Amino acid sequence: MSSTQATNGSDPATLPMSKADFQSDQETRWCPGCGDYAVLAAVQGFMPELGIPPERIVFVTGIGCAGRFAYYMNTYGMHGIHGRGPALATGLAAARDDLSIWVVTGDGDSLSIGGNHLIHAMRRNVPVKILLFNNQIYGLTKGQASPTSEVGKVTKSTPFGTIDEPFNPVSLALGAEASFVARTIDRDKQHLASVLRAVASHRGAALIEIYQNCPVFNDGAFSALTDKETRQSHQIRLEHGEPIRFGADRELGVMRGAGGELEIAPVAEAGDALVVHDAHREDPSLAFALSRLSTRPTSPTPIGIFRQVERGVPLSEQGQRLSEARAGIGDADLDALLGAGDTWTVR
Repeated sequence: MSSTQATNGSDPATLPMSKADFQSDQETRWCPGCGDYAVLAAVQGFMPELGIPPERIVFVTGIGCAGRFAYYMNTYGMHGIHGRGPALATGLAAARDDLSIWVVTGDGDSLSIGGNHLIHAMRRNVPVKILLFNNQIYGLTKGQASPTSEVGKVTKSTPFGTIDEPFNPVSLALGAEASFVARTIDRDKQHLASVLRAVASHRGAALIEIYQNCPVFNDGAFSALTDKETRQSHQIRLEHGEPIRFGADRELGVMRGAGGELEIAPVAEAGDALVVHDAHREDPSLAFALSRLSTRPTSPTPIGIFRQVERGVPLSEQGQRLSEARAGIGDADLDALLGAGDTWTVR
């Protein structure tokens, strides 16, 4: 029992909480140096800020290294089968709109067998928060190419190099009309925490792509964004309402080219063409164009919140109508309704 479920009949939501309230008694077991440790610590440290007791929070996971996440959170949770995390979370959201529901998944789990579940959860604006750990490799099954591995990637399953174009998870989420889409990095504790804070109060479907280093099978995939020598020239920080600039002296920026496309240029040359980021823009075309600025995280890459808009949440609205309907009729009337009209007996 967590300290928030304390004694004397106090309301758990009114009691102070700490990181320890969200840490389970299970031994954390990932490979040494795995980025999952940093994400877990950030999530556990951030959870007390929500003011929601652990028993009203659920973590749903699929198969993969990220699937262990549910065991390490002292909340309700479910370790589902491969790719089905968003489907399980959708069912839970339909039944319990009083819960804070989180899905933790990997690039293999969510973008291969789980692809349809992922895109339809976002399209339908299901009120769940999806943390997609992207290490661009299958880590649990020992280093095969994943749906986000770059073209030419030599792995155990692609000895002559990957021939398929990889998914861009941010572009995919925006194309599926997700109402909150962001990207962050496992090693950037402050940025990761800031994105988590932003997504916590979002009402609809949210996807956060987290670049997560796999030190065993794909070490250094994001080093251009994390190494001290290169990160300022490669991280394009997106801040709502601010001109998009980056570099050691913020000397580079994102501007509109002659054909309307986005491109990177010295700020001195951009002038009025310098783009001001608008995460609340209803039309996702600007956010989508930003997501296409880089094809790999070895070149300047946008991180931050691409899109954050309010949309209707049909699942919650439907659940509310069903609750009102149940409250308005008795059990006997409900049985009569279900048995009304044409019925069949199947033997």
